Amino acid sequence: MPGIIGKKLGMTSIFTEDRKLVACTLVEAGPCVVTQVKTIENDGYQAVQLAYGERKEKNTPAALIGHFKKAGVTPKRKIVEYSDMNNLALGDQVDVSLFEEGDFISVVGYSKGKGFQGVVKRHGFAGVGGQTHGQHNRLRAPGSMGAASYPARVFKGKKLGGRMGNDRVKVANLRVLKIYADKNLLVISGALPGAKGSFVFIEK
Repeated sequence: MPGIIGKKLGMTSIFTEDRKLVACTLVEAGPCVVTQVKTIENDGYQAVQLAYGERKEKNTPAALIGHFKKAGVTPKRKIVEYSDMNNLALGDQVDVSLFEEGDFISVVGYSKGKGFQGVVKRHGFAGVGGQTHGQHNRLRAPGSMGAASYPARVFKGKKLGGRMGNDRVKVANLRVLKIYADKNLLVISGALPGAKGSFVFIEK
């Protein structure tokens, strides 16, 4: 599927034509440059590699510097492959003209990382609640694990505390409300995964 790389700028709200206030997200989408065209003969599949965002050469691995020089572009920060864009050639640019107002799209991003969290925040446990009968430090504890002498361990996959967030999230059926081609801006309905300034991958 065709797509583009963008950067999440933040959220706002706009009035639609039927005078409804809709929450939306601003995304700086592209311009992206084609850094590699993959073919069945050379790579075993067809795809187009897009790159976005400037990067200092001193902070770029040597292998990537050579890769970008072969494409005739400056070092970029993010590289992603998209299929169904076989009409593009090496060095071509992709911008917001790929979309039209009213299009329905999917957006892939990485959710905000929350670090190590307990069961109340991570899984919605209620905790013990009361403080009677000496329950002074159990308010946000998971409670009984349900295991005794057999199996004498906690089963894998049980809902416990642990790392939360920073997961790949895909949100489908979002609508392109407005396009500002001169600023490479997309106004997309609803919320997108990730923090301000994070990369998102927009698919048609």
